[in-house]
Amino acid sequence: MTKQELYEKARSLPLLPGVYIIRNKNDEIIYIGKAKRLKIRVSQYFKEGNEHLPKVQKMVDNAFSFDVIVTNSEFEALTLECSQIKQHSPKYNILLKDDKGYNFIKISKEPYPRITAEFQVLDDSRYLGPYMSSFAVREMVNTAQQIFKLPTCNRVFPRDFRKERPCLNYHIKKCMGVCTGKITQDDYNEIIENAVKFIKQDTDKIIDVLKKGMEEAAEELNFEKAALLRDQIKAIDKLSAGQNVVNESLQSNDFIAVAGSGKNCCVSVLRFRQGRLMDKKEHVFFGEENMDDVRDEFLVQFYSTEQPPKHVLLDKMPMDEDIVEYIQRQSKNKVNISFVQKGENLKVIKMAYTNAVDRLARESGRLDKSQRFLDELANMLGLNEPPHTIESYDISNWGDGTSVAGMVVFEDGRPKKSGYRTFKMKTIAGTDDYGSMQETLSRRVAEFEKNTSGQFGIKPDVIFLDGGKGQLSSVLEVVKGTAFEDVPIFGMVKDSKHRTRAMVSKDGEIEIAMHKGIFKFVTEIQDEVHRFSIEYQRRTRKTKSYAVTLTKIPGIGEKKSENLMKVFKTVTNVKSAEMGQLVEVDGISYKDARNIYYFFHDEEGNLIQ
Repeated sequence: MTKQELYEKARSLPLLPGVYIIRNKNDEIIYIGKAKRLKIRVSQYFKEGNEHLPKVQKMVDNAFSFDVIVTNSEFEALTLECSQIKQHSPKYNILLKDDKGYNFIKISKEPYPRITAEFQVLDDSRYLGPYMSSFAVREMVNTAQQIFKLPTCNRVFPRDFRKERPCLNYHIKKCMGVCTGKITQDDYNEIIENAVKFIKQDTDKIIDVLKKGMEEAAEELNFEKAALLRDQIKAIDKLSAGQNVVNESLQSNDFIAVAGSGKNCCVSVLRFRQGRLMDKKEHVFFGEENMDDVRDEFLVQFYSTEQPPKHVLLDKMPMDEDIVEYIQRQSKNKVNISFVQKGENLKVIKMAYTNAVDRLARESGRLDKSQRFLDELANMLGLNEPPHTIESYDISNWGDGTSVAGMVVFEDGRPKKSGYRTFKMKTIAGTDDYGSMQETLSRRVAEFEKNTSGQFGIKPDVIFLDGGKGQLSSVLEVVKGTAFEDVPIFGMVKDSKHRTRAMVSKDGEIEIAMHKGIFKFVTEIQDEVHRFSIEYQRRTRKTKSYAVTLTKIPGIGEKKSENLMKVFKTVTNVKSAEMGQLVEVDGISYKDARNIYYFFHDEEGNLIQ
């Protein structure tokens, strides 16, 4: 439909509340909004002569059709809008991207354990978690290390006792000095357990335990241990006092501030729980100029997935009053939402604002540099506009003819690791790079056409292949007539020193070596996709080689071996597993579990060495 036709259709809408859904010419939903009066709101987009912000104008330029859903009230429209945005993730709505995966606190499995922050469970050590906030995990670990004077060096105990002089941390009383050999293993492990209890926020009980331990140590004339416990008690008291002075009332509070710079905005959320800052979340929105609109949309989306605390404190109240009611309805308990103007809470709001400004400055600086490269790249490759999403593919083979592929994603010129994907060839036998690339892209397009969510549901603006004209021709053949037919595709060609020297299109080669910025950017993409695919190939090969041992067991073939390796990670862990654990693995029957167990154990159940 033309812009005039869209305007005429909008003029026929009712003056009622509801949700409008705008689509492009490919019938993809590109924007979802709500309106108190559908006729007035929607017609404003398409009325000739109306000026819009750049992002809105871009959305209007791409609009081809729209639908509406009439609701009974403005609040109902707000709720429906939020639900639809979460379901469809439209391109021109602000979308919250949580870059925080699961985080854990590790208590290592060794005679003198260490407490560290980890992003994943790596071994059979003891782990606390998972936690959603890496910030909270780091803070808890750092605080516990400070209070209990835990070692943070790389020395291994008891192996390294008295081998070197104690480090500076010991002399400035930031470490108990395990390396001196004066701390017994039992005493050290008791301190570790107290640190774990502290992390679990059992502070009052910890104080009682430490005081009792200090008194017992003094009675036994163990003055060194008593002094160590005394210092730990003082450290906890000092920390608690410091928090209570500033944050004694901040038991369940979120502080939210928005900062804007040019065409970008950042929302910062400081989350206080039980008197301490437990989490910090920052969301940057590029191409968003109106801070009031961003604040309103953010609050609705954020509290549709996060449980609201008792107090939500803002740098400014939302323009839409229904948002306050929406947040309150998301909680079973009463939620107080207020605009902070004075007092101690204003200091925290200013701190949130400062964090937003700082993050925006960092991101904008990186974006400006990346945007410059993207502009140059678009101009060189003949693209209509700078690419927002770039996907790149590489094939990796090994000796037995098995092939895998890696897909990496760059968004706004930076790696988007949450979008990386891997492919194991299903239809291609032997080493066939062209066929493997065809299968990979065929499967990628198929996922998109199935309306898959996540990265596979996003259509890239351009695709880079690791390879030359052969790889490009094979891929162009399989995307013809599909949803990816209009996506520009280029090959990345290397020189004799394995450096990217040119991009190859269906019209020929485009030299990039003379353009320093583009050369560096494209080389980064090619190196990254190559690294990722090689890493996946090695990981797969390692798992496969480990699984060979398991295939010697009667009834255990390659598939069952792979399933066992996915669960137990190593053959050693399979050896140590009980039959009850083995039968829980997909495809492993009781008979299989018995065969596995007695393959590695004698009749009395002892592990065969």
